[in-house]
Amino acid sequence: MIGSVLTVAVGLMLYAQRAGISVAISPSEVRQANIPAGQNFRLFGLVEEGSVERGDGLQVKFVLSDGDEKIAVQFNDILPDLFREKQGIMTEGALHPNGEFVASKVFAKHDENYMPAGVADKLKEKGVWKGGDQ
Repeated sequence: MIGSVLTVAVGLMLYAQRAGISVAISPSEVRQANIPAGQNFRLFGLVEEGSVERGDGLQVKFVLSDGDEKIAVQFNDILPDLFREKQGIMTEGALHPNGEFVASKVFAKHDENYMPAGVADKLKEKGVWKGGDQ
């Protein structure tokens, strides 16, 4: 039953991307859906405290979590001013074959009003998002 639901969810996600609709999913949903490397999608979650590592130039690595699963994210551009640990963010990009998410865009804002409908609710359901300034 769960497998068929996930199959339908992934199918809808792939259809939506072809139609130009952006779908946002959590780290847990990424793991359950077995999204192939190179497939573009939006990933949301909270930036894990203590996970931000700055590299050469603009390179930064951090971990996104939804309370159940975590995904390492790599980004090589200017981060939004409101990016910080324990902040809910949205990224856009694709999985690398090593399982790391390579983001081409990072979006951050001061509250859940920026997130797509349902995204903040999913984080609240998992108990990892309290809204406002955590």
